[in-house]
Amino acid sequence: MEFLSQPLTLLTFLPLIGVLVVAFIPSGQKNAIRWTALIASLVTLAASLWVFSMFDKSNPDLQLEARYPWIQVAGFNIYYYLAVDGLSILLVLLTAFLTPISILSTWKAVDERVKDFMIFFLLLEVGMTGVFLAQDLFLFYIFWEFTLVPMYFLIGIWGGPRRVYAALKFFLYTMAGSILMLLAILFLGIKADTFNVPDMLARLPDLYATGTIAASTQMYLFIAFAAAFAIKVPMWPLHSWLPDAHVEAPTAGSVILAGVLLKMGTYGFLRFNIPLFPDATVQAAPWIALLAAIGIIYGAAVSYAQADVKKLVAYSSVSHLGFVMLGLFALNVEGVSGAILQMVNHGISTGALFLLIGMIYEQTHTREIKVYGGLWKIAPIFGTVMLVSSLSSMGLPGLNGFVGEFTILLGAFGSEAIGSPWYAGVSALGVIMAAIYLLYMFQKLFLGPAGEIIRHHELKDLNWREIITILPLLVFMFWIGLYPKPFFDILAPAVEKLLSALPL
Repeated sequence: MEFLSQPLTLLTFLPLIGVLVVAFIPSGQKNAIRWTALIASLVTLAASLWVFSMFDKSNPDLQLEARYPWIQVAGFNIYYYLAVDGLSILLVLLTAFLTPISILSTWKAVDERVKDFMIFFLLLEVGMTGVFLAQDLFLFYIFWEFTLVPMYFLIGIWGGPRRVYAALKFFLYTMAGSILMLLAILFLGIKADTFNVPDMLARLPDLYATGTIAASTQMYLFIAFAAAFAIKVPMWPLHSWLPDAHVEAPTAGSVILAGVLLKMGTYGFLRFNIPLFPDATVQAAPWIALLAAIGIIYGAAVSYAQADVKKLVAYSSVSHLGFVMLGLFALNVEGVSGAILQMVNHGISTGALFLLIGMIYEQTHTREIKVYGGLWKIAPIFGTVMLVSSLSSMGLPGLNGFVGEFTILLGAFGSEAIGSPWYAGVSALGVIMAAIYLLYMFQKLFLGPAGEIIRHHELKDLNWREIITILPLLVFMFWIGLYPKPFFDILAPAVEKLLSALPL
């Protein structure tokens, strides 16, 4: 029973109780299923706040540990080990925050196989939470791979016309990178005689110093982990699965994909690549920064060219996550802190955009930008919320996106690891380009003469359920934009500890 009394264990597996209850509700009772799934996700959100209330933000070490021997055979020292620190607490809270919002958005949008949908969605929350809490590489890998399964079905069953293609592409891309990471995990676990990350971090300096793990091997290991994480981010040029997955996914799937699943990739670099392979990290930093800068400009340029509004927002994620990678490999407090905060910001802003696109799609059943126009006159609340979300995504001062991007650029300009301010200078163009494609999108949808859709549909403004769904995201856009200090206070001690081990 001690195992079940651990707060992080309860937080991780609470959605399974919702899965079990939903499984026994008859498929025809759709509202009962929806309410059960929503309540399960809200209880999980309450549990995440309970965990946060016990979290000491001044302590950079792992906290609230749940550590038990798990697989102890043939030299494999594998633990069930969950813990949280300043690097992961905000992402755990983001996961618990976005899940009930996503479920609420499906109330009218998902009407077929509602029971199956909610089961997969709650299982996905278990996997995502586990990824951010696991402190054993083997356990992390299990949670990492587990998230593939429910997301594959969410896209493949409830997605758009090309859903099977998109789901398969998503699965194969992620699986391909994960195989390389598994090989690197096995190598590290055998060499260090443990898969437990804190114990491994204590033993690796001696293995590197004595040549047990050569410098060239460290770089190969870095690349193996980076392959899995870069695909998930996704970094240019490994991004091509993302637009298909986003466009074909149901609205709730797009929100959770952009809001949380992509952050698993950036978190992987933060939690594993940087501390486990310090020398390789410093060597790779300029190259990662180059790919990040290319991704920022490429994602912004391609976004402007899209005719499908959902695909436009999907490509914008390639650009925004490029900023996160640039900040992480600036390898200074400003860059890394800004990158972690920008992970949260992107989840809030882009999640809001996908929600809003889904809300209008429910009425019109098209996402073609050219058929819209003049929406503001008919749906002023919808237009106002979309404007605020777009301004947040482009980084307008006073909203959350500005704080993250400004801090990242500040860190990149002064980064010794990157070695040149040009990366930051080129990346800054991405902020201007974001304003261009997002304002272009807003102008085409909401301003000007009435489009074809308005002439042929009786469109309605946001209803109370939709307003309640989107309102929490708006609150955080303004909160982080106007008063980010509490968030940086949470990050600072853990970020300083992380960077203190690097040979800079």
